[in-house]
Formats: sequence, structure tokens, C-alpha cells
Amino acid sequence: MLRQSQTSRRVAAVAVSLVLAGGAAACGPKDAADRSGAAPGAAGGAPQKGGTLTVLNSEPQSDFDPARLYTSGGGNVPSLVFRTLTTRNREDGAAGTKVVPDLATDTGRPNADATEWTYTLKDGLTYEDGTPITTADIKYGIERSFAAELSGGAPYLRDWLVGGESYEGPYKDGGKGLDSILVPDAKTIVFKLRKPEGEFPFVATQTQFAPVPKAKDTGVKYEEHPLSSGPYKVVKNENDGEHLTLERNEKWDPKTDEERRAYPDRIDVRSGLDAAVINQRLSTSSGADAAAITTDTNLGPAELAQIGSNKELEGRVGTGHFGYVNYLAFNPKVAPFDNPKVRQAISYAINRTSVVNAAGGSALAEPATTFLPEQKAFGHTPYDHFPAGKAGDPAKAKELLKEAGFPDGLSITLTHSTAQNRQTSPEVATAVQQALAAAGITVKLEGLENNAFNEKRWDAKNTPGFFLSRWGADWPSGGPFLAPIFDGRQIVTNGTNYNHAQLNDPAVNAEIDEIAKLTDLAEAAKRWGALDKKIGEQALDVPLFHPVYKRLVGKDVKNVVISDWTGVLDISQVSVK
Repeated sequence: MLRQSQTSRRVAAVAVSLVLAGGAAACGPKDAADRSGAAPGAAGGAPQKGGTLTVLNSEPQSDFDPARLYTSGGGNVPSLVFRTLTTRNREDGAAGTKVVPDLATDTGRPNADATEWTYTLKDGLTYEDGTPITTADIKYGIERSFAAELSGGAPYLRDWLVGGESYEGPYKDGGKGLDSILVPDAKTIVFKLRKPEGEFPFVATQTQFAPVPKAKDTGVKYEEHPLSSGPYKVVKNENDGEHLTLERNEKWDPKTDEERRAYPDRIDVRSGLDAAVINQRLSTSSGADAAAITTDTNLGPAELAQIGSNKELEGRVGTGHFGYVNYLAFNPKVAPFDNPKVRQAISYAINRTSVVNAAGGSALAEPATTFLPEQKAFGHTPYDHFPAGKAGDPAKAKELLKEAGFPDGLSITLTHSTAQNRQTSPEVATAVQQALAAAGITVKLEGLENNAFNEKRWDAKNTPGFFLSRWGADWPSGGPFLAPIFDGRQIVTNGTNYNHAQLNDPAVNAEIDEIAKLTDLAEAAKRWGALDKKIGEQALDVPLFHPVYKRLVGKDVKNVVISDWTGVLDISQVSVK
């Protein structure tokens, strides 16, 4: 559905950071409480306003400008300051995958073929200085995201808006603006698209849709004090987001905002901390750390083992499933992977139990046989075209190798990263190597430094024949999963290419376009699932596992909400009193 030559190039590079920051598509909890109560083991009682919430993070909240942030659903910390036309539903589980109105009165009104979307603003919307928010501000906020000096945000609109591919932003257009964004009055905004996009309401959740008044725009310095449209305003931003302090925006009217609870009076975000230190501080929960959370640091296997013997700590762990898949990728342009039976043999040989163990164990990874994550919103349709059981089927693999002309087995190379991420890392590669050995396949491991690994695996001219890979989506739908990886029109021959199999199947391309026309997202999800199952028959990849995220909260934290969109605690719902 997404003809996103630029979009897809960006998404893979930031997918991991979005997972950790709670800004990308995700899937929901198994043990988080509902929004009216506390997480098991956390502070009891009804959530109340007041107090200071401390956020302990590894990575700084850098580039705090709505044009430069790459988020889904408005992000986590950013959504406290920047409201958008639409946002994610701040509910636990599957209910959290829905798009809901934010600044707008609804999620958008499409024309007959979804090439035009119209929004109307709610009444009573103001900035932190009390001035009214207008659709002209939203138009300007989007236009400035096209400026080269403010790059970094999601580039969907560059691909989707009429004229977007050549627009250079308001600092160079002489005040002309984008003709494909119309503001007939202060409450109405209309978007004209190059092709049907039934999932436009998902894109309207990103911070590029936050209003920015032209008179208050300070260019690259705007991030130091962006004008708030949300429940909190920035009062301190040190070292490009390393220490960010937010306080209440007294001009925010909760009557216009059904999603953000905004319980704390103050939010203190401190970054640049070691992951082990963060988890230790949350575990100990002394002083201000009792009212602390993290938006980017997960628990590891060793920490989970220690927590398992402590019921109080165990009750303070939130569980989420990000919309993400880890998989083995084939490049059929490279022998012997041009032979479907070789690819099928490898699919049968994989021992997913050993792979899951290498990824941190069943608490942190769940075995996968489908490319799409196992949630309804993504269109998940169960299938296992090459059933290998929990430990693989080496006998079936040997049979297929014989049919492929390799009765004595074969030798291949598996490319992986040397980064210790338990996803594309040596541990997972070794588990694959050992499983294939049982089927008579000798695997040589090629470990590359992470930047070199990413550069090689996405280079269409030099893509390895066999490598570990992973993919996450910008919102909970099958589109951002299947289109970048399997749409033949997105193959990039001279640059970064994510269609690792270089699949260019007219039937697949046509189905992607047909699904894009659907504004009925439930129907679209069914079609994405069916397409996933159809593509899976070609054994162009081997799904391995979907990651699980475990995060601690301080002992005084209440109202832990983890949705199927983000998979992590929603900071807008947290109470510390």
C-alpha cells in the first residue's frame, strides 16, 4: 500500500529506536492493568493529579521539533507537547490500535477514492500562550517538515501529497506553500494525494501534523522551545534533549482532549544513562526514582531471572509486544538461494526453540511462522507453509535438498551483525548455524559491524544471499510491513533497498494498490493477511520470532496502560500520586 521509496529507507533505520522510545507501531500487554487501575504490584489507589514523574532513559529525546521527530501515534514524550490531527487510542490491548480524533473532530473524511482527505478542527484549541490553533498553522507545520534543515521526520507526505516530491519547504517557496494542502477557513484543512491512501488517518498521528504558527517559527532553534498544543510545555531542554523538563500547560483544555490524562504536574526526563543503571534505579525505587519510568530501556534475561524471585518487583513489570518481526532473508539472485527447494529446506530445518533461547528466552521472544505480527490490527492470518515443529525437521530438509540436487548437503554463508542486540546478533546466527548443520547444511558465519551490516544487507547490488534481518511498522497495519519488503516498484537499484528478494510480482503489486483504496481498515487488514499468506508460499524469508518487551516502573507509579500500537507504557496515562 505504501509506495514509499523514501519512507521505507528511513523506517528500518529508526525502527529499533522507535521501539525503545515507544513511538512506533506495537502490540499489547499480557499483564498491564486497565486504565482505571494500577499495574500489579505498583502503588494502589485511584490515580490523582500532582507530583513529579521522572523518566530515566538511555537515549536523549533529541531534535525536539515536530518536523524532525519520527513518531507513530504522536510518540511518547512528544505527544505530551504536540497534539496532531489524529492520535492513537490510549487504551490497553487491541483497543489501542485504533486511530481516534485529536485536534480534529473526526479521523478524516475521504472522497470516493481516498485521494482527498478533509479535517475540521475542534472548538477551543489554543497554544500555551493562549492564541488559537488554526488550520493554517497545521498546514505550515507540515510544510516546514519539507525543509532540508528540518529533515528527520517521517517522509510519507513527500511521497503522498501532490507536488510533495519536489517541494523544498516554506523557507524557499517565497510564501507560496503546498497547493495540495488547502485551508478554506481557520477550521478546515484538505489534503490532495497522488494516489489512494485509505490509511491516511494513521499518518495524521505523526508529529508533522502538529500546528506551528508561522510567526513563532525560529527554524532550527524551534526545538529549544516549541509552542505547546498539548498538556505540557517545555521549560528546559539541555544538551539537545539529554535533560528535558516539562510543566503543565495551563492553557490546555482537557475538554478538547479525551486521550491524555496528564496527571503529574511536572515531568523530568533524564537521558544518557546506562541501561543497567536505569533498571537498578527503577528496581530500588528510592527517592525520586519511586515515581520513575523508562521509555526506552528493556529488561534483559539476567535481570528477568532476578526479578522472577521477587514478587514485588515482578508485579512492577509491564509486558508489551511491538509490531515487529525478526527473520532470515534470502536473496534469490544469489545461488543456491535461486532454487526454491533450497529455501524450503532451510525453512524446514530451522529450530525455533533454539533461536528463541538465543534471543533471550520465551519471556523476550515468541516463535513466528508468519511475516506479519500476531495481532488482528496487522491482519495476521495464521499459516505455517513449512511446518518444522518446535525443533525443526532436518529429515524433511534433507529430502528437499536431494530434490534440489544437493544429496550430500551444501555449504552457505549467513551474514549477521556483531551488535549484541539478540536479534541479528552472533547468538541468533549461531542457533541458525547449529540447526542447519543437523540437516547437512554447513553454515559459515559472516559477522559485520552493525553499520557495515546494515549497509550490505540493504544494498541491492551487493545484498548477501542469506542474512538475518528484522522489520517494524510505523503503525499497526499490514501495509507498512508488506509494501516496503515485497512491492516490486519499491526496489532501489542504486541505493538503500528493502525488498531483499527483489520480488516484482505484478499480482502482488496490484493487490497492494487495491488494498490502499480501502478506508474500511478491518477489511484492509483481512486483505493484508491473505497477501502475507500468499507471499509466504514462495519461501522468500523464514520468520523466526516476534520480540516481547519487559519494562520496570517505580513503586509509586500508577495507571500503567500498554496498547497494541506502542507495546510500551503510555506516558500520557501515568500517575505518581
